[in-house]
Amino acid sequence: MQPSLFEDSRRRRINLGGASGASSQSALLDQAKARRLERQTLKRKQDSAIKIQSWWRGMREARSVRRNLRRALDQDVASLTGLRCLVLIGQEEGRSAHDTVYAPARAGFAASWLVLIRKASLMLCRSLARDPQSPNAIHHVHILSTLLSPAAGSRALGTEDSQAALQVSKYLVDHDYQQYLARAITQVPIERKSQCSALPGVVRLLVAPFSIWPADTPTFATSLLSLLTRVLTLPILPNRLPLESLAYLSSSIPYPSLHVLDPHTSALVNVDVDSKVHLLANLVTFTAPRYPALATAALSTYLRLLTALLNTLPVNALDPPSPAKSNATPNNNATPWRHQDSDDSDSEEAVTQVTVVSTFAPPPRLPDIDSRTLKRLQTLQDDKQLASLLAATKAHPAARPGLIAYLLALTTAWPATRERVLSTVLAHTGGTLVRELYRGYVRGSPLGREGSPGAVLDPTHAPAWPPLLLIADLYTQALLTMGDDEFFGEGRNPLTLDEVASFGRQLLTIAYTLFTREDQSGMVRADETVLRCSWENAREKITRCLTAIHARDSRKSFVPRDHWLVTSQLDMQAFVEAAIYEEQQLAQSDIDLPPRALSKRQIAAMSPRLGVLNNIPFAIPFEVRVSIFRHFVANDMLARGRSVNRYAYGPGQRTRAEIRRGRVAEDGFDRLGDADLKAPLEIAFIDQFGEPEAGIDGGGLFKEFFTSLCKEVFDTDRGLWLANKKNELYPNPHAYATEGEYGEVLLCIGIRIMTHSFLDDLVSLDPELYNGLIFLKNYDGDFEALSLNFTVAVEEFGEAKSMDLVPNGSNIPVTKENRLQYIHLVSHYRLTRQIKLQSEAFFEGLSQMVDPKWLRMFNQQEVQVLIGGANAPVDIADLRAHTNYGGLYDDNESTIQIFWKVVNAFDQDQRQGLLRFVTSCSRPPLLGFKELVPNFAIRDAGSDENRLPTASTCVNLLKLPRYRSERILRDKLLQAINSNAGFDLS
Repeated sequence: MQPSLFEDSRRRRINLGGASGASSQSALLDQAKARRLERQTLKRKQDSAIKIQSWWRGMREARSVRRNLRRALDQDVASLTGLRCLVLIGQEEGRSAHDTVYAPARAGFAASWLVLIRKASLMLCRSLARDPQSPNAIHHVHILSTLLSPAAGSRALGTEDSQAALQVSKYLVDHDYQQYLARAITQVPIERKSQCSALPGVVRLLVAPFSIWPADTPTFATSLLSLLTRVLTLPILPNRLPLESLAYLSSSIPYPSLHVLDPHTSALVNVDVDSKVHLLANLVTFTAPRYPALATAALSTYLRLLTALLNTLPVNALDPPSPAKSNATPNNNATPWRHQDSDDSDSEEAVTQVTVVSTFAPPPRLPDIDSRTLKRLQTLQDDKQLASLLAATKAHPAARPGLIAYLLALTTAWPATRERVLSTVLAHTGGTLVRELYRGYVRGSPLGREGSPGAVLDPTHAPAWPPLLLIADLYTQALLTMGDDEFFGEGRNPLTLDEVASFGRQLLTIAYTLFTREDQSGMVRADETVLRCSWENAREKITRCLTAIHARDSRKSFVPRDHWLVTSQLDMQAFVEAAIYEEQQLAQSDIDLPPRALSKRQIAAMSPRLGVLNNIPFAIPFEVRVSIFRHFVANDMLARGRSVNRYAYGPGQRTRAEIRRGRVAEDGFDRLGDADLKAPLEIAFIDQFGEPEAGIDGGGLFKEFFTSLCKEVFDTDRGLWLANKKNELYPNPHAYATEGEYGEVLLCIGIRIMTHSFLDDLVSLDPELYNGLIFLKNYDGDFEALSLNFTVAVEEFGEAKSMDLVPNGSNIPVTKENRLQYIHLVSHYRLTRQIKLQSEAFFEGLSQMVDPKWLRMFNQQEVQVLIGGANAPVDIADLRAHTNYGGLYDDNESTIQIFWKVVNAFDQDQRQGLLRFVTSCSRPPLLGFKELVPNFAIRDAGSDENRLPTASTCVNLLKLPRYRSERILRDKLLQAINSNAGFDLS
């Protein structure tokens, strides 16, 4: 049958038979296998051909690239491209890096090669600065490491000479190559520092010159200077390096050779403010662990460097950032920053006490300090850091001046650290540094030497200022926590009492000279890298210490009577006249602040004599100051259009206040709250029936009113005052005593003399707390067991709460090192901060009556004498010489003769009783009875000898009957004195 046209002639024919069919199937399989092998063989041949062709093309391209590289190298061997070509050619030829780099030198072109390779090496550094994370960066580092390796150069050139490395490193150092490597470090993100393969090599390159050049060569010094100014000024440098590289850098800095930087201090301090801050942080981080190993020269240079940097920083530049700017987490060991309330007598002075920038200049720009940098900066005033420095300088006494300058610089540039640093130094030295400073530096100093006041301003004596200013700060701080038993006890006070007396006199001479110098501006003439202190600030430090010593003498005298006077250095009459004139000029001056708002510092800047009277008043005799004070009062009254004679004002010419007998305090506050208290006042008492009492106020009624007012407002039941165990009053520290009516009453009756707070002042206020602080001061046990922190417990309305003495105080433990600061803060809180608002209200009220700068001329005891009279014997001869007579009496009249004979025979108690009977005050007036206004007077009171003498205290008048018998006069006078018979207040 013929097949169909559409039938597939290739259709497989299936054999359904037996063995013959199986044999045919096997043949078909063998054929398929042979065809598959044939195809695989052909594929291998084709792949091999492709590989051979690819290899050939690669070889041809490589030869072309090599020819191009050689052509580029020949065209500019000194370029960065040329150097890369050299390296690549060497790699292609299987050579090592040093073989490649040094190949031209070995080929006879050493001189030309050296010129070109130095330039090429600097280009590599610049390339690293642009991109240290590029693939070529590691090759660049490798080339530079080879060039800076004396061993590699010697091997490559077949010689022991290392001139190649010396020449290349000198060229790099001379062209400040470390600035490019520093830039390379900053180009690497901190989070990628471990992934940057070139970074460890960059660190090794930074310190390479120190292993090439001797320390006494200029190249070594230049490289070390560049390391500090270019590398250690990088922000948060330790965080930018891998741990291994950081350790390598720290160990490779040539600390023993720091002294080579001495001639280059100016270059170090000429960097910008931010760089100085970072240099301080990095330098102390790297160097602090090595203090014990530093030699004298290196230690001295290190301290001078820190001092120079601190002295050229803006004041407060290192203060912690505000909470809004700071991202730091609380640190249990963080610095207890200075408490907000100053020990100084003027709060505004505490803020500006170390500021040396003109008030007319814009404030300096302060850097925003990273929290990590701030934490490292705190090492500057850390307990362990200070202790290590003290130990190191003790082992190397020649470095002690450097420590003195450093401590001054630190507390000046960083005022917040002043109390902490001083307290820590005192805790670690136990006062021995104070003794060392006085006996080794200050006692023999030309500054303040008797008979040579001009030496204070002599620029040749500038080196004597740092130890003087430091001991002034240290001893002032020591006195704050030194009880009287320690001050006067043997071996507890760093100085003997004789030394304290001599030191105080020396300070007095210096302070008086500085207050009376015409130019109050300018700086102490010393190298600013050693001492940064204005004359004004030097005077403040000296005065603070001087007044603290004088305060001890005021409480318990240990010096001769006239020890504090400078009468030999001035014409007293001229001084008085000048002081009065300066006060008048100041009152009339067109200044922004009213005179009563001026601080002691401002007064001193405007008026030399008033500066003395406000800051060191004890240098002027008390009687002279009283005379000046009275002139001030009289001039103020005349300036207000008032008569200095209070008796010149009759009824209707004075402010009248009607006071109910049972409500003296309430009516006094209401009637006189808005009155001009400097104007004449007239008191009219209202009896229980609402009727005015008979009588005209000639001064006696006002005395009675004021006496009654004081009894009421100082009554502890009113809540304004508390009494201690000795029944001494102090302002109620509870919050309610400053609110509403209480605060207004405090302002109305205000009287306060602002003084230093000493630990011993706490004895009368809180003896239990005082004993606890004394125990802590002398405690030698485990402070952790005490579990104390920088807080104080306050109880109000039966509820106890804890108050931080410093920011974050609850997290700052009290240790052996900071216990002095804790003791001072606790006593300062109880004596000053806790009653701050009440005290300010007192002072504001007093300021409305008496200018504060007048009161600053006197201490507490002197104010008491100024108000109540001298606690001195009554001089009858002086009293008789200034007594006026009326009626039938004169000095020669017989009754008067008998009177003075009887009074002369009185003992002091009887004489004081007579004064109290006639004048209402038992103490004689200051400067003698000539100052009693009106004068003591005696007028006859008739001839009836049975009558008792009477007195009109408002006019200091004794009304004495005409007694003819000495016995009768004596008996009647004593009877009147002792019984107050006939006491007349009208």
